[in-house]
Amino acid sequence: MSMNLDEIVDIFDILGDWDQRYQYLVELGEKLPPMPEELKTEENKVKGCMSQVWVHPYRDEEHPERIHFHGDCDTSIIKGVLALLIQLVDGKTAEEIQQLDVDEFFSRLKLDEHLSPNRHFGIYALVELMK
Repeated sequence: MSMNLDEIVDIFDILGDWDQRYQYLVELGEKLPPMPEELKTEENKVKGCMSQVWVHPYRDEEHPERIHFHGDCDTSIIKGVLALLIQLVDGKTAEEIQQLDVDEFFSRLKLDEHLSPNRHFGIYALVELMK
């Protein structure tokens, strides 16, 4: 299910405190469809992330200009952030995905205040791999 940043910010605003937001991220990560094991390769692995994170793009069969993603992570919070990022870019074109502003994503969701600098760096690496 694709969502835009405004919709995600609205959900975060409704959730209020960070305990609820963390719980929401964990639940999003749990709902991420399983990534086929054969796609968990070095090429699909996010470098520079403390967690084990994989992301793999694939084209829409009916609309080849549109891109979808498989993703997985061994850490529940980062898996939730991965799920959010996939929702944000799912079904978009390569050009639209290039426009994703990670700083805006972090600041509007206030993730920069609640994730460690190492996690922050890992998410930047994740977005770069998606682009």
